[in-house]
Amino acid sequence: MTRTDTAQRPGPLLGSRRLRGVDAARGLALLGMMATHLLDRSLSDGTANPAFALADGRASATFALLAGAGLALADGATDGPRTSLGHAWARTAVRAVLVLVVGLTLASLGPPVAVILQYYAVLFVLVVPFVRLPAAVLALGGGLWLLLAPVASQWLRLTFGLDGPGPQVGLERLLVQPVASLQDLLLTGYYPVLTWFGYLLLGAAVGRLPLRRTATALGLVGSGLLLAAGSWLVSWALLSTAAAQRALAGGDPLSGRGVEGPFFGTTPTSSWWWLAIRTPHSGAPLDLLGTAGVALAVVGACLLVARGPAGAVLLPLAAAGSMTLTLYSAHVVAVWAGQPGLTDPGDWIVHSLVALVVAWVWRMRFRRGPLEEGVAQVVDAVAGPVPPREQALAPGTR
Repeated sequence: MTRTDTAQRPGPLLGSRRLRGVDAARGLALLGMMATHLLDRSLSDGTANPAFALADGRASATFALLAGAGLALADGATDGPRTSLGHAWARTAVRAVLVLVVGLTLASLGPPVAVILQYYAVLFVLVVPFVRLPAAVLALGGGLWLLLAPVASQWLRLTFGLDGPGPQVGLERLLVQPVASLQDLLLTGYYPVLTWFGYLLLGAAVGRLPLRRTATALGLVGSGLLLAAGSWLVSWALLSTAAAQRALAGGDPLSGRGVEGPFFGTTPTSSWWWLAIRTPHSGAPLDLLGTAGVALAVVGACLLVARGPAGAVLLPLAAAGSMTLTLYSAHVVAVWAGQPGLTDPGDWIVHSLVALVVAWVWRMRFRRGPLEEGVAQVVDAVAGPVPPREQALAPGTR
């Protein structure tokens, strides 16, 4: 069967080897990111919008964690690698370049949302050498990274007087200001690679687990909830101290933001006590660990539902989660164009319903979304296809 024939074959929504729960969690994260783009932070009476608060920071963290899981699953996960590490890195590098081009193009439009794809492209390449480590090593490394990387970020930004997030990194800015663009991608941007790398390590650990087992799903839910609750409690205890209250009472003198934010990927550098906050998208250790815990619990819960009698209800979410590059890109373009132009929460409802329906209809006919298929075609042509499972590396050659 030719590549084209395979691409045109009806999408196996029901009989696919894909993990429906993982795809559904990714689809849920996509809808959550749409919510943070389209919903107001506050209701008309000035109180916090609970829908926005639920998605804020947690949706993008789940998206990032699942990116790491997806790389590990594509590499073979518990079945062993399907190709050499060099070939896997080459394929990921080509994919990253294509994702980077899409992200730069979207950011160049000037949309009123922070485009995440450029950061993902860098993270993809960096995490490849680690995806074949044991799950326990990846989990420990990811947790320590999320805990310690914000400290390194705080020190670097304080030492060199760096602030963020700055303008989005689009194609023109990358060409005209390459150093500043690299600084934003790695350290001061909306999704800085330095701190977000831990999400992908943790996600790779998830991808190395036997995800078709109920015990694994239960473990993810339990450990995720413990991590989220523990992070919240530690932050609460630290912020309750007199020293923290004195240091943060006046908020950040540069930005004027208080502990509740909003923040855009990094903590203020006016006090080290900012590292104790748990505010979503602040980039503080307890924010990163707490949102990682939520992401683990979401993945585990979706895996459990997918295994049960109600698993069919996840099919629309799973369809959307299997083609997020296409749907996310279309969503950003629609937001930039001001479509459909309804009042809150009408835009989010329309974007979500369109994403679910389009994905469902498309996957009934095709194996991949249009952008996903285009990327796959180029990756195979440039870096070479992955051999079938029966031609995978023998144990002695791994």
